[in-house]
Amino acid sequence: MKHIFINLKRFDVPREKGGVCPSEHPGEWIAQVVRQSVELGIGTFPGIDVVYLVPEALILRAQETLDSIPAEQRGRLAVGCQSVFRDNIKKGGNFGAFTSNMPAASAYQMGCRWSIIGHSEERRDKQEIIGSFQADWNQSEALRERCAGAVDGLINREVFSALEQGMDVLLCMGETAEERGEGTWEQQKARIRSVLSAQLTRGLQGVKEFLPERKIVIGYEPIWAIGPGKTPPDGDYIAFVSSMIKEIVRETYGFEIPVVYGGGLKEQNAAMIAGIGTIDGGLVALTRFSGEIGFYVDELKSIIEKYNAE
Repeated sequence: MKHIFINLKRFDVPREKGGVCPSEHPGEWIAQVVRQSVELGIGTFPGIDVVYLVPEALILRAQETLDSIPAEQRGRLAVGCQSVFRDNIKKGGNFGAFTSNMPAASAYQMGCRWSIIGHSEERRDKQEIIGSFQADWNQSEALRERCAGAVDGLINREVFSALEQGMDVLLCMGETAEERGEGTWEQQKARIRSVLSAQLTRGLQGVKEFLPERKIVIGYEPIWAIGPGKTPPDGDYIAFVSSMIKEIVRETYGFEIPVVYGGGLKEQNAAMIAGIGTIDGGLVALTRFSGEIGFYVDELKSIIEKYNAE
């Protein structure tokens, strides 16, 4: 099974207010996105799960729209959320005193069966909070490692919370430019392996007990290559990292894990990504990066068609 995830980021805010939603009414927009996705057969590509990861404000409208459509028409199209809180609501436990944080129970109640966790933007947020207590943390390798370990620990608790609730997880990870460093490719490979091995070991701790009933997919984000003007990695680079991730998980935990490319699956790179044997799908953000930038369902279909053609 292949996996295509769409992270709709801040599509709950209209363009005129600084967001990227093309409509003044984001709820109506997400409902139209779901309906158009079904009309275009987005969920009916053979062997491909497609999951929309939407902001909290749009989850109910997206899920209610999807639920109103017969199952045979929506196919493997699903709605998920953008991370969950590290603690959860439980009978006999905390009833939900998590003001400003969304527990997995809340996301599940709204219909979400997938969550993206550990996205580079979430990791950066946690690093900044931890770093605020140690102003020079980024100047010391030992402090950076401690910070990374603390972030991975929080991420692991979120993963565990989602799985325990009955949700599947897209767990994102990747190396920064500083972590990759300079030097030869052989020198860089050793550093990349060290960084990702630590993220995998800490991030997946304790999750094997939920398999195979639940699904865990790794989203590889080469953080150094994400953003305007950045050069994305080539196929050999992605093949090396994805193969290494699978190897580390196999050796450390004894199970196989799907890996998707999280650096931005686009129409321009879909065929190349699909041709990498150790990649099992991709993460889409925007579908158009120039002109009227944004997300367009017909362009998503083109991306999946190009990916599926390989």
